[in-house]
Amino acid sequence: QVRLVESGGGLVQAGGSLKLSCTASGNILSVNWMVWYRQTPGKQRELVAKITAGEVTTYADSVAGRFSISTINADNTMYLQMNNLKPEDTAVYVCYANFRAVGNIRPSDVWGQGTQVTVSS
Repeated sequence: QVRLVESGGGLVQAGGSLKLSCTASGNILSVNWMVWYRQTPGKQRELVAKITAGEVTTYADSVAGRFSISTINADNTMYLQMNNLKPEDTAVYVCYANFRAVGNIRPSDVWGQGTQVTVSS
């Protein structure tokens, strides 16, 4: 069974920084891409940042230049460095991975439980 475990959320003042991590564990052969989403009540889930196995990155316009996504492939861990945080960044941040499990040809999906980020003004 593959799991994603997030950490690093918390309460921070506007202008501050936080670093989220997401570690994949289990029967993983390779990770194709990983994504950070965020969710706030009453709003659609928003893609924040994505990184592929080839280290190609994509960012939402709202976080470009402030957030940075990275991975340590050997550990299947993804990070999200969030700088100059704003109150509108407040959300539950959820990580997602598309991966290949050992013995499977088709890729699979897995979601984390989410970590709360709260930015006070």
